[in-house]
Amino acid sequence: MIWLVDGGTVDWDPVFRALADRTRRLFLDRLREQDGQTLGELCARLGMARQSATQHLDVLVRAGLVTVVRRGRERLHFLNPAAISEIGERWISSFDRPRLDALRAIRQRAEELSVSEPVPTYVYVTYIRAGAEQVWQALTDADLTARYWGHANVSDWQPGSRWEHRRTDGSGAADVAGRVLEADPPRRLVMTFGAADGEEPAGGDSVVTFLIEPSAGIVRLTVTHENLADRTALGEISHGWPAVLANLKSLLETGEVLPEAPWEMAPVRAGTTS
Repeated sequence: MIWLVDGGTVDWDPVFRALADRTRRLFLDRLREQDGQTLGELCARLGMARQSATQHLDVLVRAGLVTVVRRGRERLHFLNPAAISEIGERWISSFDRPRLDALRAIRQRAEELSVSEPVPTYVYVTYIRAGAEQVWQALTDADLTARYWGHANVSDWQPGSRWEHRRTDGSGAADVAGRVLEADPPRRLVMTFGAADGEEPAGGDSVVTFLIEPSAGIVRLTVTHENLADRTALGEISHGWPAVLANLKSLLETGEVLPEAPWEMAPVRAGTTS
């Protein structure tokens, strides 16, 4: 979460205070290497007592740099790309974006060639000034999804039912499809996410979870995308989800979508990408 102060200006103080501490930067480095770690795993890697680690993680969570996702009794910690992206856009990218993009592409390719560990789960958190029912409708209503996503999400949204991500060009063709695994309106929606051709890769389709948590007129929407194919798939959704969710947020808060928003994400599956 990037905190806002009066007038809608970003309050960077919590972010930079969190980053000023070397130990907290080490936590971010460890999560960058392996996202989705438990407190115990982070403590083991850093040789730190749980109480001290918890205090540092609380600061990072309040600053919006780390997101906590509960899975059963475990609390998994993920980097929040929204906050990091905001820093990059404001303080770095505007100075020499083409050269930075080229260097980033070279580094990413080198990492793809040298690293073989499983691709981490992708987690994105955004805060929307709306009700939980409004956010649920925006995720499941064909007309609304067509406005902010460029495709209409079509299903009866019952567990076990098929859902399709249909084009709005009149063809009715679906580029992405899957099955609804869980539906608990207006709190939680889980569905598989794959190509619409019906061919399931060896690893199975990826899985997307929408978690809607309302509080005092604000909804915290957490999107978790699991079972990805490789780093190429991770790169695709890392660009796709922020664009889609920014457009959703704009629609619910202002009634208008963003101008020329890059809505589309390629179909992402566990065994392959397309």
